[in-house]
Amino acid sequence: MKLTDIKTITNIGAGTMGHATALQFAMAGYPVRLYDYQQAGLQRGQKAIAHDLATFEQAGLLTEPADEILKRITCTTDLAQACQNTDFVIESVVEDQQIKQRVWREVEQLVGPEAVLATNTSGLSPTALQSVLERPGRFVVAHFWNPAQLMPLVEVVPGKQTNQGTVDLTVALMNKIGKHAVPLKKEALGFVGNRIQLAVLREAFHIVDEGIASPEAVDDIIKYSLGRRWNLVGPIASADLGGLDVFKNISSYLYADLANATKTDPTLEKMVDDGKLGLKSGQGFYDWQGDAGQQMVADRDAALLNQLKSDHKTKER
Repeated sequence: MKLTDIKTITNIGAGTMGHATALQFAMAGYPVRLYDYQQAGLQRGQKAIAHDLATFEQAGLLTEPADEILKRITCTTDLAQACQNTDFVIESVVEDQQIKQRVWREVEQLVGPEAVLATNTSGLSPTALQSVLERPGRFVVAHFWNPAQLMPLVEVVPGKQTNQGTVDLTVALMNKIGKHAVPLKKEALGFVGNRIQLAVLREAFHIVDEGIASPEAVDDIIKYSLGRRWNLVGPIASADLGGLDVFKNISSYLYADLANATKTDPTLEKMVDDGKLGLKSGQGFYDWQGDAGQQMVADRDAALLNQLKSDHKTKER
């Protein structure tokens, strides 16, 4: 199958990630069948899509009326109907291997032999997920980052039985809908983005545990140094620019002092046990009660939207 052969998209799941991926395909001109097993889920997804479209419209990022984009999204609770004559299936259901495997077993029986099957898992093994399929070569991970409507990255991760053509086609499709697709050579637990994120968090939590700095200080240090630099050039390019000899010397004495625990950070574990889950519970390392949490999310999304606008201007040059 070639990129031009992909005409119709099936989007399984209308939640936080699913509604956003459906919108991305529709904005790129593809007819999308948006499936959720509950009508209530579809309604929440439609509301979220309308909200995101309004945001894009206000930012001047739509090339056509929002109503025309919405017309491309067909909502259904009938999986067979969603999968009929489809070319590409993207799934964003709960992060549970057995549930995903059950969904994919059913989907495979409903689609044609050439349809590409992609899961938006954030870390489950594509090899394990594809093991239940009759044609595992057409199965791949397409990991969108949250919020999927604003974050450009999609990690494309093959399982052991994934065909290279499936990877190449998925990368091409993700780039066509305006994302920045990055293929991995092989799968790894957590892929790449989450491995780096958790490595940074392990050290950040360790610094707080050891009384070296407060959570606010750690966040400020990242935001006003590494965060700004890595937004322009990644950590490996930064090492090249700084001089590999310099980083070799630093690593020779600092590696031994860095956090290397293989279990969950004890402070993090206690906070979760105490129900301090962050924004969703109103309390985490920060106090999220009142309007503070919603304002931080709004400020973050506004900044991401501005970066997205900048990306679009760069592509138009």
